[in-house]
Amino acid sequence: MRLIGFLLVAATLPAAVEKIYLVSRGDAGERYERVEARAHFVLDPRLPANQIIRDIDRAPVDDKGMVRFSADLVVLKPRDPATGNGSILFEVSNRGGKGLTGMFGEPFLMEQGYTLVWVGWQWDVPVSPDLLRVYPPIAQGVEAMIRSEFVPKAKVTTMNLGDRNMQAYVASGALKLTIRDSRDGKRQEIREGWQLNAAKTGIEMASGFQPYQIYEAVYPSKDPVVAGTGLAAIRDVISFLRYENAGTTLLGDQYRHMRRALAFGTSQSGRFLRQYLYDGFNTDEKGRKVFDGVWANVAGAGRGSFNIRGAQPSRDGHPTFNHFYPSDLFPYTDVALTDPATGLTDGLLAKVKDVPKVFYTNGSYEYWGRNAALIHVTPDGKQDAELAPNTRVYYVAGSQHGPGRMPPPKVGSVNFANMNDYRPLYRALLTAMQEWVKDGVAPPESRYPRMDKKELVAFENLSDTGTPKQPMRAWRVDYRTEPPVLGKQFPLMVPAIGADGNELGGVKMPEVAVPLARYRGWNFLADSNAPKGYVNDMVGSTLPLPASEVKKRYETREKYQSQVREAATAMVKQRLLLERDIEAVVNRAGQAWDWLISSK
Repeated sequence: MRLIGFLLVAATLPAAVEKIYLVSRGDAGERYERVEARAHFVLDPRLPANQIIRDIDRAPVDDKGMVRFSADLVVLKPRDPATGNGSILFEVSNRGGKGLTGMFGEPFLMEQGYTLVWVGWQWDVPVSPDLLRVYPPIAQGVEAMIRSEFVPKAKVTTMNLGDRNMQAYVASGALKLTIRDSRDGKRQEIREGWQLNAAKTGIEMASGFQPYQIYEAVYPSKDPVVAGTGLAAIRDVISFLRYENAGTTLLGDQYRHMRRALAFGTSQSGRFLRQYLYDGFNTDEKGRKVFDGVWANVAGAGRGSFNIRGAQPSRDGHPTFNHFYPSDLFPYTDVALTDPATGLTDGLLAKVKDVPKVFYTNGSYEYWGRNAALIHVTPDGKQDAELAPNTRVYYVAGSQHGPGRMPPPKVGSVNFANMNDYRPLYRALLTAMQEWVKDGVAPPESRYPRMDKKELVAFENLSDTGTPKQPMRAWRVDYRTEPPVLGKQFPLMVPAIGADGNELGGVKMPEVAVPLARYRGWNFLADSNAPKGYVNDMVGSTLPLPASEVKKRYETREKYQSQVREAATAMVKQRLLLERDIEAVVNRAGQAWDWLISSK
């Protein structure tokens, strides 16, 4: 049932959320219902809590001096709030999507009684009814310098000035287009043979953009959006759901049952959460804590272009594209450390008033493609760094950027994709986070590769064959000009390799602890037109052991599964796996055995 325009919050509330309009409401299983709505915000730009929003002072104001904007809102909640567990589980939407139920399993989240919430925060997602977005104010009278990068994998004649399929800033002045053949290659200006499209959001080149070349456009754009209002939208919706009860019927009497809020974000969304904390958004306008727990997943050491002038939120950073965007920025560790190259001292949580419980989860890919080691080593790469008291770091050994599939596909890669499925671990970690926040029960101790245990080594010193020659690196960067000026690189540290051919340290899922293969966080693109050794970003590798070696190690499928069961049972005792998931893990191991034997 759609009820567009039905006002649910009457009059102006004593909070940044002014109104919530219902868009639709319907059943979501027997116990849950789904609510779609539009939240409207009123921000006082004079409040210190809002002055952390870049260019808020340039946004249009009403006759009371207030800034107005809106955002999409989706809630999946128990129909009877008394049957819930008292926790909001908020997912930072990744490029407008919703991946929370896919990561943890919708039945599991509903069984646990979470109230699931999503808020649109990104302004440049493609226009689609299925994608969440924020509708931000603009920064009037401001000109931003925009840098757009494009790396085609096939010859095409158009280049979007936005990231991939994201919306672009409109060019308002002269545009400079360059080309180079590698990340570190010299830029050569292209002066002729191209033109801006009619909307001035893309470039047309009749002769075509050449595959695997890096095209870069730098241009001015007038009146850019105040992108940081997306961070404020999340802050204020969660604060409203937790603390305000001004007669809203949106969630019934859910307000009386909301005791705590947990945030989860994957990849871009994990980087968002690191930026959210660093910028100080975990305290609302009234000085109240917003999130009790924050879980940044596969974000590595990154933050991002979320609260700057000319922000392009989707721009990230990979070995082969989106180079030198403001994602891998000092500081990396929660605790304040000094960068010896610049003399700067800072920490991600150093200035945070309301520090939540924090989980950082990363896999092998994030050490190769997201500089993950920087969150737990000193800036000079010489020793392990201290972790903050309320922070846990969990490294999923032998995994790629997303959960693996069985059987593993090639997905355009030289090797099979990494098949390690770590979602059962995540269900256990979510349970531990809930117990930590709700009952004060400490979660499992951090598990990550350490230098003092010889589990972490400099990339240059790694003893492993066939690894990428140009992984992702973090630089000290001066962003006062575009393109930015690069300084010295930060060290790149990666997990060491053990006697069984797999990585040391961290949490090993049973399929990695009892291996049928060597599991890696990198892979190569299977395209004869690509440069040799071209990385297939975000994809890991499954390098199967010879079938003869597998049978020598384990003899039979049943004996192999027995060892997997032992490893899974040990993880349950460590609170890194739920007992309910043991059988599924063992059954999947049997499928892996069948795949490996039949594929030889």
